[in-house]
Amino acid sequence: MNADFSELRVKMVDGQVRTTDVTDARILSAMLEVPREAFVDNGLRQLAYIDEDLRYASTADGGEPRYLMEASPFAKLAQLAEVQAGDFVLDVGCATGYSSAVLSRLASSVVALEVDPALAAKATSTLGSLGYDNVVVVSGPLQDGYPSEAPYDVIFVGGSAEQVPDALLSQLKEGGRLVVVEGHGNAGVARLFVKAAGTVTARQAFNAAVKPLPGFNRTREFEF
Repeated sequence: MNADFSELRVKMVDGQVRTTDVTDARILSAMLEVPREAFVDNGLRQLAYIDEDLRYASTADGGEPRYLMEASPFAKLAQLAEVQAGDFVLDVGCATGYSSAVLSRLASSVVALEVDPALAAKATSTLGSLGYDNVVVVSGPLQDGYPSEAPYDVIFVGGSAEQVPDALLSQLKEGGRLVVVEGHGNAGVARLFVKAAGTVTARQAFNAAVKPLPGFNRTREFEF
């Protein structure tokens, strides 16, 4: 039995997103529009709208497990970033491109950064076939960002990190915002970093448990 994906999108937005204090009409509209099922493996399409992180099957051999973030924390992070229509956005860890598709409905253009070649190929194909022509998929280590196109108005980190490297923060424009969940599991906290007068400051926003991204482990220091 095939799911009615348009109906499932409405149920996701009404039951998972609106109920968790996401009130930005542009985000709600984008999430009603973007076909989430198109960004998962064919065998998982029926599960695309469940209220939990969904693991991708098509990651590269030997790569770290990657997940489609559940709708509520994704929407809350997007709202925290306050993406404007003229913004230039870096989507770090875009995976197959769902986050980039939603962000592309909010911003002027999006650079979608992905380290896993299988996921990057899927993102390129899916975004192109669906006509999201203001998104460009690029490859590279997630923790390095994409400096050749910097600076960015918004940097969206699509998973949890133990720490945000200076390399990413340095790619913010004046007035730019970076959103990320720091910490793993139930200890995760969404933070907003803002660059003002050349200085980046951060504040806590809400608790969130999301899956980690590769490359964002805290640097270990030797003890003698």
